Amino acid sequence: MHLDHASSLAAALREVVDRASRHLAASCVVDGRISTGRIDDHGSLAYDLATLASAVTAAERLVDWGERGEVEATLALVFAADVAADLRARMSGRETAFGVPYDVLADQAEAIAFGRDPATLAVVGERVLATGEAGGRHLPEDLEMVRQTFRRFAEDRVKPVAERIHREDEDLPEDIIAGLAELGCFALSIPEEHGGFATGDDDELLNMVLVTEELSRGSLGVAGSLITRPEIIGTAILKGGTEEQKSRWLPAIAAGEKMCGVAVTEPGVGSDVAGVSCTAKRDGDEWVIDGVKTWCTFAGRAEYLLVLARTDPDRGLGHKGLSLFVVEKDAFPGHQWRAEQDGGGSMDARAIPTIGYRGMHSFEVSFDGWRVPHRALIGEDDGLGRGFYLQMQAFANARLQTAARAQGVMQAALEEAVRYSAERHVFATALGDYELTRAKLARMAAWIAACRVLSVDVARQLARGDTSGQLSASQVKQLACRAAEWVTREAQQLHGGYGYAEEYTVSRLFVDARVLSIFEGTDEVLALRVIARQLLATALEDPVTV
Repeated sequence: MHLDHASSLAAALREVVDRASRHLAASCVVDGRISTGRIDDHGSLAYDLATLASAVTAAERLVDWGERGEVEATLALVFAADVAADLRARMSGRETAFGVPYDVLADQAEAIAFGRDPATLAVVGERVLATGEAGGRHLPEDLEMVRQTFRRFAEDRVKPVAERIHREDEDLPEDIIAGLAELGCFALSIPEEHGGFATGDDDELLNMVLVTEELSRGSLGVAGSLITRPEIIGTAILKGGTEEQKSRWLPAIAAGEKMCGVAVTEPGVGSDVAGVSCTAKRDGDEWVIDGVKTWCTFAGRAEYLLVLARTDPDRGLGHKGLSLFVVEKDAFPGHQWRAEQDGGGSMDARAIPTIGYRGMHSFEVSFDGWRVPHRALIGEDDGLGRGFYLQMQAFANARLQTAARAQGVMQAALEEAVRYSAERHVFATALGDYELTRAKLARMAAWIAACRVLSVDVARQLARGDTSGQLSASQVKQLACRAAEWVTREAQQLHGGYGYAEEYTVSRLFVDARVLSIFEGTDEVLALRVIARQLLATALEDPVTV
């Protein structure tokens, strides 16, 4: 019965989102096309619609997963009911603006009631208390072996140093990097012909998702994010590099011989990549780079920096005048460094102090006359002006990987909450025996399951080259990162005062989770410029009214 309710509710939610998309699309059309400016004019509605659409997509995937067992079916219903409650809250008082009636989900009252029934939540919560898991993983044997290998690495090598590195903001230990290189961590998405493990099958990105989640469960800053930058650079090189560039750069990345950093964002520019002002000017067989980049995570230790620079001086070209370079440099320890070239070129960098996500350090990097050979331009002559497009293709995989990072942080928070709920007694009763505690744990598990199942689907979409993969990657990133903030907050709250103490792991998880909705595309930018735009464009192509 739970699965039937989940299925009917997910279908009803999809109908509401599609109906609202068609209604909003009509208000955002200029000359037959969806206008970004009009979306911004309706930003509040567009944001809510995009956020709901991401959750509804996950609810649909969770229904299929719910066929695997009773616990899974119940989690699917709990999640769908939560999404329904969120939908009602976001649309309340704005039904006309959304183009839906007040009682749009009236025929789903029974399903919603079952999914939000404290008795239902208590049963799920009891299961979570017993297992520490958000339902079964249901992975093929080979993928489960990969997951367990990296889980052991996180337990044995990452967790023991995670708290110290977070509190002292230390550099990442070299033995962590070497150990992950030995396990092939940096080769997961690089084709076999370039020294990697990717074979082109549907599960090649799923390996990356599983590895990332397990490492992030150990620590987001120490290990969970080490794959992100190789993933971005590797994808950009594969999509746009010459054969010589692929042969030169990819094997070193796959082997973990060269660490990577990304220098795209600039002070005052943020997600508006078209506004990049860092320049690269041609000088014979070289390019001279000048400008400032910020939030360049791991840029000190990195030997390869992916730099997005303006190669056409005509700023009216916007993103069409941008190109990507792989800048090679020495590795530097610590929070501040300077690199110099013969002839006067330099790079100066300082780490930006952050509340969490420590260890890799995020730098502001200033380029002053830094020279690179023409062969550092990805694609060389064919790469001129293609930097924005290559970067966006690379960031789709990175957004999926960020969702996996969020899942690892959430899983760690769930386990900490389960452990503390079993140990802590309040008013002579175990914290885990309270109905409210079990309800919290059940909802946490439902959201983790939804993100996890959607990420599996997105990984396979991207591996197959499905055109819908770009949208889905943004949706799972938005959903998982928002969920991570809430799940870690709930886990911290269950710890009471101790959740605010640095000596408890959950406090680190809480501050680490906060960055997830900011990098790799902020929550708002993804919602308005990617998800809502695609939803409305699709609705415009199918303007059926109901």
